[in-house]
Amino acid sequence: MDSSAFGFRLLATDGPARAGELVTPHGVVATPVFMPVGTQATVKTLAPDQLLAAGVPMLLANTYHLHLRPGEDAVAALGGLHRFMHWSRPILTDSGGFQVFSLARLTRITDPGVRFQSHIDGAAVELTPESVVDIQARLGADVVMPLDECVAFPTAKDYARRAMERTVDWARRSLEHHNHTAGQASHGTFGSAPSSPLPPGEGRVRGDTPDAHTQALFGIVQGATYADLRVECARRLTDLDFPGYALGGLSVGEGPQVMNEMLDVTLPELPAHKPRYLMGVGPPADLLAAVARGVDMFDCVIPTRNGRNGFAFTHAGVIRLKNAKHARSDQPIDPMCSCPACAGFARGYLRHLFRAREILAMTLVSLHNLAFFCQLMKDARLAIVEGRFDRFRREFAASQTEE
Repeated sequence: MDSSAFGFRLLATDGPARAGELVTPHGVVATPVFMPVGTQATVKTLAPDQLLAAGVPMLLANTYHLHLRPGEDAVAALGGLHRFMHWSRPILTDSGGFQVFSLARLTRITDPGVRFQSHIDGAAVELTPESVVDIQARLGADVVMPLDECVAFPTAKDYARRAMERTVDWARRSLEHHNHTAGQASHGTFGSAPSSPLPPGEGRVRGDTPDAHTQALFGIVQGATYADLRVECARRLTDLDFPGYALGGLSVGEGPQVMNEMLDVTLPELPAHKPRYLMGVGPPADLLAAVARGVDMFDCVIPTRNGRNGFAFTHAGVIRLKNAKHARSDQPIDPMCSCPACAGFARGYLRHLFRAREILAMTLVSLHNLAFFCQLMKDARLAIVEGRFDRFRREFAASQTEE
């Protein structure tokens, strides 16, 4: 694998909405794309073959958690994340910045980096922009994120500015260290896709070794809910010429309207020929609203977390499988879905499993929800290519009800 295996092709637009291809050493990913969250190098209750059956094209794993347990050296010794978790398709690792500020105890943030106590055992840990790049190089993901400072909502503007300034400085240091480690400027080879990438769904598991040469480092736009800070951050990161850009610090309590306002002012500042990733979002309506504004990549725990609690996403809206009304239902979760859960199991059986506290219930509904989210992105992509995305989005919204 080498960095020339990275690229992004913008294939079609419908207004701001985009259909493209993200090219990685582990295969081509059609965008827009939803990435399930595999925090600990696993998507809860699901095996890799089940993820493939759900149509999952790319996963996210968490740098913070894997650094604390089992450690990046252990992952590297076992061949890197792809071999470690037996996943041949692309992987993205986030920087762990959000977890540092939401989970860690006694966090101390300074310009050099962050110091905190592990939420697992209280051990003292220090992360810097440079060490986070090194950790992710050892993990061996395809797309990696720099350390950033994520602030709570609401946040005073003066603090949001300081956090944004620090995020930009950390991004610069991360990119410099990444390029030095890789021995070449990865962003210089990312702008155009290679002529012969791996085809969709194909990749390598055995024989991979973690190496910064194989990774694309994205910049992360911060600025809380202040439009001028978001715009300034986006412009300054664009000047650094990252291979892709993430939007962080949203979906933290500000609500969909404010989030969309931030997307409206930020996305036009980002290069059209590079991928855009909205971190931690979200419900189907929020996904489509972001696609409509030009976002290409998403991740969120919602489909699996809700699935483990008996909430299923369907073409008719969200259903609560624990409700008594489903006790004798022989309907599948979603008659319009062809996933393994819908092909073989009735709502009445699933309700029984939840009441009996059987793990299979969590597995099946999580599997269905991921299949639903992945299919939603495929349908959105087709609608963009065919020039009917606005109609598709309106029709989807009209179909959605909730028990």
